Amino acid sequence: MPTENSPGPPGFRPAPAPGALLLCRADPDSVAPVAQLLRERMLLTSAGTEWSVLVPEGKPWLEGGEPVDRVLTGWATALAVGASWPVLALWWDADRSGYTLAAGFRRTVGYVWLANGTPVGEDEAMRTFAARLGLDPVIDKQSLYDLTKPDPTARARTRMLSLLAVLARAGVALPAGLTPGEPADRLREVARVQPDAQRIEWTGWRGAVRTELDALQRGQLGPWLPWAGAPRARALATAQLVAGLPLMAWGLYRRGGGWIVAGGLLIAHGALGLLYDLSHPRD
Repeated sequence: MPTENSPGPPGFRPAPAPGALLLCRADPDSVAPVAQLLRERMLLTSAGTEWSVLVPEGKPWLEGGEPVDRVLTGWATALAVGASWPVLALWWDADRSGYTLAAGFRRTVGYVWLANGTPVGEDEAMRTFAARLGLDPVIDKQSLYDLTKPDPTARARTRMLSLLAVLARAGVALPAGLTPGEPADRLREVARVQPDAQRIEWTGWRGAVRTELDALQRGQLGPWLPWAGAPRARALATAQLVAGLPLMAWGLYRRGGGWIVAGGLLIAHGALGLLYDLSHPRD
């Protein structure tokens, strides 16, 4: 009788343990300050033209009782609300594989395949996915549509690899070995040896907020920040505060760390913006 560590019969492939990758449509220097606010140990490296990938070093889905897809949805949401670029979470466990796309304040979209490759998502999610990433409306949409159809020869891992093939046309190029379905330990080792690898660690709120605000001021959100002197800064701060409060409450109710981080990030940004605006009245 095969054991957990035995190779099994020829052609046998054990069910994958839960794992995840976070793809961000931004360069590593832009992702690093925002990722720090997740308060999770991660490895960050480039993943193609204008793309970066975050590899979790821990396994909170094994420690906190939440499934990997829920943890990753919270993380992707938290990253996306604090940045101007979309975040794509790829996740898998022994029973399912799938993705979640988060972009700003818009509703997240995702798709799921069972371990045997059976699609259980909605076609509309694929259409929204393609539109938000600006994929080719003909070739790419057809390739994504094919992933929603039954295929007895395609297991969940195959579906995820086909999804990455579509994303390759949008510039995604994961380092060799960073592949959905691989053991988490192998993913960490592969990410660690990349030439531009960075370790993301929590250094406290003061340092994290200062680093992120510096990054935002250098980026596209600079005109929206309070010290830019633009009237839309107060509106943005108010919207962040209003959106952050229910998100934080939802996270506390569901005990979801990612949702709590997302709500806390919005509340912190909004409160900081309003306080700065009040203490520096316009002429």
